[in-house]
Amino acid sequence: MASLQLSSHFLGTNTTKHNSISISHNYSQTPFTRLFSRKKFMSCSMSMNGCEGDFKTPLGTIETRTMAAVLSPTAATERLISAVSELKSQPPPFSSGVVRIQVPIDQQIGAIDWLQSQNEIHLRCFFSRRSDVGRPDLLLDLASDNGNGRGSSDRELVSVAGIGSAVFFRDLDPFSHDDWRSIRRFLSSSSPLIRAYGGMRFDPNGKISVEWEPFGAFYFAVPQVEFNEFGGSSMLAATLAWDDELSWTLEDAIEALEETMLQVSSVVMRLRRESLGVSVLSKNHVPTKGAYYPAVEKALEIIKQKSSSLSKVVLARNSRIITDTDIDPIAWLAQLQSEGHDAYQFCLQPPGAPAFIGNTPERLFQRNQLGVCSEALAATRPRSASTARDMEIERDLLTSPKDDLEFSIVRENIREKLNSICDKVVVKPQKTVRKLARVQHLYSQLAGRLRREDDEFDILAALHPTPAVCGLPAEEARLLIKEIESFDRGMYAGPIGFFGGKESEFAVGIRSALVEKGLGALIYAGTGIVAGSNPTSEWNELDLKISQFTKSIEYEATTTTLQTIN
Repeated sequence: MASLQLSSHFLGTNTTKHNSISISHNYSQTPFTRLFSRKKFMSCSMSMNGCEGDFKTPLGTIETRTMAAVLSPTAATERLISAVSELKSQPPPFSSGVVRIQVPIDQQIGAIDWLQSQNEIHLRCFFSRRSDVGRPDLLLDLASDNGNGRGSSDRELVSVAGIGSAVFFRDLDPFSHDDWRSIRRFLSSSSPLIRAYGGMRFDPNGKISVEWEPFGAFYFAVPQVEFNEFGGSSMLAATLAWDDELSWTLEDAIEALEETMLQVSSVVMRLRRESLGVSVLSKNHVPTKGAYYPAVEKALEIIKQKSSSLSKVVLARNSRIITDTDIDPIAWLAQLQSEGHDAYQFCLQPPGAPAFIGNTPERLFQRNQLGVCSEALAATRPRSASTARDMEIERDLLTSPKDDLEFSIVRENIREKLNSICDKVVVKPQKTVRKLARVQHLYSQLAGRLRREDDEFDILAALHPTPAVCGLPAEEARLLIKEIESFDRGMYAGPIGFFGGKESEFAVGIRSALVEKGLGALIYAGTGIVAGSNPTSEWNELDLKISQFTKSIEYEATTTTLQTIN
């Protein structure tokens, strides 16, 4: 289990439950800094931190109640408000529990459009699965090999948007097995859509900068109000969680949920913009080009040393853009979604905090019962509008020794890590090119069968961080990153996704940005440095990777289209 020991620097391995440490989000603001006072940070003013509960004690009940389908979000909202009110007269007879009430809607409505219509005072989260059309489903292959089919209903869930938190999970200490058990306490395979959405820092042991403080070392939440988008239909759901031992009773949970429900907008606006309507006043990179080149040369010198075991390190950059008006993170994410069918879209925004958004092509892992799949994604080339030229670029990528080395390091490392927790690992294909809207990468999919369904924490410990976002060996790369990089990555390149009772899925938080009111945004990107890397090429690759973010704010506003959904 060497790979698990290696990853212990990135996920906590303590078995003693720690107390949650909290920070206030009250601050004063300057053009480039925010000063956070060290008072209690209530990640949700009306909720409870599940990490403070006794993870060894099962909840009294975990249940989902499905109501009759309706025709519109307005009808669904009214029905939920009524159902929540009825809980007062017929409360579940338990001192702890989770109850999800869901109302199907007989039309497909974009979850991101629903989220765009909600106010910003609550936690906001969004997670959209990518389309894997045309790629082999190795999880399905594994299930067939073992004579087990697997249901497809949950896999039809396209995207999820949530506001508020029925229960949240946050701490400044690294995510530990105890924290995982605390989250799992609120989940059940019999209620597969009760899920905890969130993410973790790339390096939880690193110093947390002010812009990332509200997120802690990790932040997950089961949304209070949730909008599910399926292929052909939708669903509005309300969830309440309580635990008398945490001084958060069922009455408290009902009162908090009723307050949130009264603020839910049932008028959904389909909003798509060709521009965000903002102008960039300035753009600054950390590191600068003058500092980045020596950093790459230093990494190459270490890689070449015979005494060094380092074969790859990923060096990142953040780009601070200051705009004339605030950027709407949900509208920005909607733009990314319009060209990102082959990628995950996500948003995580604690109350009063910046919004972390992304359009990442890279899956960390997906678990469905005992099946788990991951993938290797490395090496980058641009796309071309010319089919012939695009094929030339693809052939160059497939035959490049430098890119083959970078990709092989990633693929073989993931294969080794999966072998440590799985009985069987399948790799298909060994190497191919995956084309995205603006770039193309070398790609391979890997899948295995877990020895135990409860090995989910070990999946994270084994796979995060991948060589694609850190390097190899991971600990040597991490130490070099800590020495060279002068900014906090935060959740950039960390696991972003959800834990569920039946299924969990995490993407790698790359192609991402932190959007701050009054401060524009920080856009993150990184490149893998291996023997043969060239500083100029790597810098150009950074520009290419952030282009999907910058293209929409480098021009004046054009048109905005609104369509009301009743």
